[in-house]
Amino acid sequence: MNLLAQLKKVTKVVADSGDVDSIKALNPVDATTNPSLILQAAKLPQYNHLIDDAIVKSRKNGQIDIDDVCDQLIVNFGCEILKHVPGRISSEVDARLSFDTQASIEKGRKLIALYQAAGISKDRVLIKLASTWQGIKAAEQLEKEGIACNLTLLFSMAQAVACAEANVTLISPFVGRILDWYKAKEAQAPTGKDFIGADDPGVQSVTRIYEYYKTYDYSTVVMGASFRNTSEIIELAGCDLLTISPALLTQLQETQGELETKLDASKIKGQSRDALTALTEASFAWQHNEDAMAVEKLSEGIRNFAKDQNILEQMVAELI
Repeated sequence: MNLLAQLKKVTKVVADSGDVDSIKALNPVDATTNPSLILQAAKLPQYNHLIDDAIVKSRKNGQIDIDDVCDQLIVNFGCEILKHVPGRISSEVDARLSFDTQASIEKGRKLIALYQAAGISKDRVLIKLASTWQGIKAAEQLEKEGIACNLTLLFSMAQAVACAEANVTLISPFVGRILDWYKAKEAQAPTGKDFIGADDPGVQSVTRIYEYYKTYDYSTVVMGASFRNTSEIIELAGCDLLTISPALLTQLQETQGELETKLDASKIKGQSRDALTALTEASFAWQHNEDAMAVEKLSEGIRNFAKDQNILEQMVAELI
């Protein structure tokens, strides 16, 4: 049996792509998108009709708002993807709102309303927000309104704890980007580390978060994301969910061998645990600040997603 088939038995497999054709070929349960993936897909000619439709639906009294077009385009891609996955689609709030709680809440509500207008119930959608304090607070409110959230760009334990305390549905800790940071540091001061398999710092981060959540019986689930190689995926077999690019899904599908379950909640629950003190904004900020990797990668991720959102808007503006 190939590795992908075995992985699907112990972990919910999610496609990390905006490319509908790739998703159709790999049969994942759920799918996730982000501004960068939507931008890549929007450049492909086979999806021109989704852009045209977004422009038509966003026209009001002869006027078109580019922000409305981009939101509708995100939903159009999501609706198209949902035709080929039985589960949920994650659609991301504009990264430029990452430090504005109220604006993030309003954007999340708007995206859900657009999905509902398209006949998609909110239980098939996860609203993605950056794991800033403001993003986490926005998710906390949306969850109270019955809108499930996926907290992304998550790199630190402080972010993970705050998300669990906010009762968000799901978090997406970024495995590969953590590895990128440590590899860059290794290049600057070589110490002979190779970061392979269980020694991968991204794998270690997700494992630690997973074990913490299961130890304290949090309802929030963990979806490892941003993989650089199949080794990282194999080391996290058994995680609640893993969102994987089509290229790596294909590699797993084409690889034979025995897959060992590395993460097992049944072996963790019931273990002794310390008393917890809820995070405040100040304690969150301090603990997150103590992790240089997390600070740098969160900021970088927000900037890059915002950059791609700007490019998408420019592309749309040229078509109006």
